[in-house]
Amino acid sequence: MQTIEFLESEIPWFLSSFAFVFGAIVGSFLNVCIYRIPANRSIVTPGSTCACGQAIKWFDNIPILSWFILGGKARCCKSKYSFRYPAIEALTGFLFLFAWLEHSPLKALCILVLISMLVCASFIDLDHMEIPDRFSIGLAITGFAISVLVPELHNFDRSEFAQAAINSAFQSMLGILIGSGTILWIALLAETVLQKEAMGFGDVKLMGGIGAFLGWQGAIFSIFGGALLGCIGLLLWLPFKKKSPVVPENENSDTEEQAEEENHIPFGPMLAGGALLFSLFLETEVRQYFAQFEQLFQ
Repeated sequence: MQTIEFLESEIPWFLSSFAFVFGAIVGSFLNVCIYRIPANRSIVTPGSTCACGQAIKWFDNIPILSWFILGGKARCCKSKYSFRYPAIEALTGFLFLFAWLEHSPLKALCILVLISMLVCASFIDLDHMEIPDRFSIGLAITGFAISVLVPELHNFDRSEFAQAAINSAFQSMLGILIGSGTILWIALLAETVLQKEAMGFGDVKLMGGIGAFLGWQGAIFSIFGGALLGCIGLLLWLPFKKKSPVVPENENSDTEEQAEEENHIPFGPMLAGGALLFSLFLETEVRQYFAQFEQLFQ
C-alpha cells in the first residue's frame, strides 16, 4: 500500500496508465469469454486462432494496437476481424481507468471484478438474449463474498473488522434482495399489463448480483438509471433500425415468433450501464440523496 501511495504522489500518471493497459488486457480475455462461453467451449485452450485455423502470434494479439496495425485483417489469410474486439478492449481499459481514479485502491480492485463480469454478461446478452448463471448468480456470490472480506466495498472502515464485515455483508444481502425483488416486481407488472413476457429471469438474477456489489441504493439507481440509458440508446438506434417484415396471416407461428424476437431488446446491458454509471461517477451523490430521503422517515 505504501508503494502505491508513493507512485501516486511521485508518478501520478503511472498507475492510471497501468490501469488502462491492464483493463485492455483483461478486455482481450473477455472477448474470448464472450465468444466461447455461450458455445460451451474452454476459455483456456486452445489459444487464439484465425478463421483459417492458424494460431495467432503473440505480436498480432496485442490489445487494441494489433487490430489497427494489421488494418483489421489477419496476417495469415487476410480474413477480417470485427471492430468489436478492439472496442471491447478499449471500453474495458477506460472503465478500469475510471474505477481507479474514482475509488481507493482496495475498493477499485473490487469494482474491477464487477466491471469484468458486467462487460461479459452485457455482450453475451446482446448476442444471445440470455445471461449465463455464472455471470448473474456468480456475480451475487462473488459480490457477497467480497463484501465480507473487503468491507470497504460498502464504505465501512476495517479498523473494527468483525463489525465492518457484518455491516458490509448486511448491505450486500439487502442489495441482492431489493435489487432482484424490485426488478422482479417490475417484470411481473409489465407482464400483466402487456399480456406477454416482458423481461427474462436472467435480468432478475443479474440485478441481484449488481445489488451484492453496490448495495440497495446502487441497485435501485441501476434499474432506473439503466432504463433511462436504454431509452436514450433506443431513440438513437431507431433511425438506423430496419423495419421488420409484416408476417402474412397464412404464415406459420415460427415465422411470427422469429419476427417478434428480432424486435426484442436485451435489458441486461442497460442494467449494467446503470450500475457502471453509479459505481464510477455518481455513487457519492446518489448515496447522499438516499440519506436525505431516509431522514424524512426518522
